[in-house]
Amino acid sequence: MLNKFRYRFFNFWTISTLVLLAFFALALLYPLGSLFLNSFRDGENGFTLQNYITFFTKKYYYTALGHSLTIGIISTLISTGCGVALAYVMHRYNVVLKGALKILFIICLMSPPFIGAYSWILLLGRNGFLTGLLGKIGIQMPTIYGKTGIVLVFSLSLSCYVFRYVTAALQGIDRSLEEAAESLGASKLRRLFTISLPVVFPSISSVMVIVFMRSLADFGTPLLIGEGYKTMPVLIYNAYLSEMGGDAKMAGAVSVVTVLISLGILLVQKAYIARRNYKMSGLRPPLEVKLTGWKRALVSIPCMIWVLVALLPQIAIIVMSFIRTNGPIFVGGFTLNNYREAIKNCGSSIGHSFLYATIAIVFIVIFGIITAYVSVRRRKQGGTLLDTLVMFPYVIPGAVIGICYIVSFNHRPILICGTAIVIVLAYVIRKLPNTVRSSVGVLESIDPSLEEASISLGVPAMKTFFVITARLMLSGVAAGAVLSWISCMNELSSTMLLYSSTTMTMPIAVYTYVCRGNYGIAAALGTIMTASILAALCLVARMTRKTGGII
Repeated sequence: MLNKFRYRFFNFWTISTLVLLAFFALALLYPLGSLFLNSFRDGENGFTLQNYITFFTKKYYYTALGHSLTIGIISTLISTGCGVALAYVMHRYNVVLKGALKILFIICLMSPPFIGAYSWILLLGRNGFLTGLLGKIGIQMPTIYGKTGIVLVFSLSLSCYVFRYVTAALQGIDRSLEEAAESLGASKLRRLFTISLPVVFPSISSVMVIVFMRSLADFGTPLLIGEGYKTMPVLIYNAYLSEMGGDAKMAGAVSVVTVLISLGILLVQKAYIARRNYKMSGLRPPLEVKLTGWKRALVSIPCMIWVLVALLPQIAIIVMSFIRTNGPIFVGGFTLNNYREAIKNCGSSIGHSFLYATIAIVFIVIFGIITAYVSVRRRKQGGTLLDTLVMFPYVIPGAVIGICYIVSFNHRPILICGTAIVIVLAYVIRKLPNTVRSSVGVLESIDPSLEEASISLGVPAMKTFFVITARLMLSGVAAGAVLSWISCMNELSSTMLLYSSTTMTMPIAVYTYVCRGNYGIAAALGTIMTASILAALCLVARMTRKTGGII
C-alpha cells in the first residue's frame, strides 16, 4: 500500500509538475505580486493609493494610456483588414509566385518591429534616403515620427501575423458549406461574409488579440520614432529611469494598469470564443480558383506590393549596412567598415545575444516538453494550472517583466539584477509559451495507446516518455524552440531595463547606435540579426518539412 502511494504521488511526473509550479511561483507569481504590492506602498506612510490617483488624474499619465489604446486599436484594425484580405486572396486564387510570397511573408514575420522602425528612419527620417531622393524632385513626405510612423510600422509587421494565422484557419474550411450556399443562390460576396469569414472568425479574433497585445506591449518602436508621442511601455521605462532618479512605485502602478488591460481584453476574447467556436473535418478544402490574364494580375499585384513594402525595411538595412557613413549621414560608396566597427565595438554584445538565447533555449526545451506533456496528459494533476501559468507571460509586456524583476531580484535573498542570470530568466519566462504551444499541437495528435502499449510491456513510464513520446514530439519541439530562440535574439523591452554594461545584447546595441546617430554600425548589427533569423528560419523549415513545415 505504501509503495503504491509512493508510486502515485512521488513519480517522475508529479515531481516534475511540482518543480515547474515552484519555478513559476518564483519567476512569475512572486515578481508580479511584489510589483502589485509595491505599487500601493509609500516610503513614509506605508499603504497608499496615491500612485493610482496620480495616474488617472495627471494628463501626462492618462494621455499615454490613450495613446497606447489608440495605437493598438488602429494598428489592429489595419493589420487585420489587410492580413485577412491577403490571406483569403493567396489561399483561394492562383496568385503569381504564391510560394515565394508566402516565404517572404514569413521572413517579415520574423523581424522585430523596432528593426522596422529603425529602417523607416533610414528611409523616411529627416536625413532618410527616400526623403532626400523625393525632396530633390519637390515631393515632401509626411513625417515618420509620432503616431503615424508607429501605426505604419505596426500595421506592416503585424499584418504578417494575421496572414499566417488566417491562412492556417482557411485551410480547415470544408467546401461543402460554400457549395450548399451556392446551391441556394448565394453570391460569392454573400458566401464570403456569411460562411467563410464567420467560420474562421474565432481564429481572426485570436490573432487580433495577439496583434493588439504586441502593439500595446512594444517598447522599441515608440521609443525610436515616437518622440513626444508617449505610450505605456515608454512611460514605464521613463517612470523608472527618470532624471530624478526613478520611481519604482509609480512604474509599478503603470505596469499594473497595463497588465489589467491586457488580461481584460484576453478574458473578453476567450469568453466570446467559448460561445462561438466551430469544428469541421476539413477533408474537402476549397479548390483554388484559376485566374488568367488581367484578373490574375489584379489579385497578384496588391499582394506583391504589400510584401515588398513590408520587406522594404529588411532590404534597406542590408543595403545601407554596406554604405559609407559620416555620423547619421550616408555619404555614398560601398564599404565593409561598418561591419568591422560593429564586430570591433560590439563583439561582446553579439556574443551575449547568441549565448543568452542559447542558454535560455536549453531550459525552454526541457521545461517546454514537460509542461506540454503535463498539460495534455495530466490535466487533473496540475496540468490545467500549469498551462495557465505558462501562457500568462504572453500577455504581459516585456517592460513590465523588467520592472517586476528589478523590484523582486534587486535585493537579498535573491540578488541577480545586473547579471546574465536575470536576462536568461526573463527570456525563459517570456518565450516558453512558443515552445509549449508548438509541442502541445504535436502531442495532441499522438495516440496515447502507443504509451500504454509500451508501459503494458513493462517499460517504465518515464523511459516510455523519453524513448517514444519525446521522439514523436521532436518536430514540434524543434519548431517552437527555434522560434523561441529567434524571439530571444530580438528581445528588447525587458532587456532594456535589465542589462548592465557587461550584459549588453545586440538589440540594445542597435538602439544605442541609432540614438547616437551612428546608422552605419546600427545597420550592420541589424543585418547580422536578420541573417541569424533567416538561418534559424531555414533550420525550422528543414526540420518541419515532413510535417507540413511552417510555410
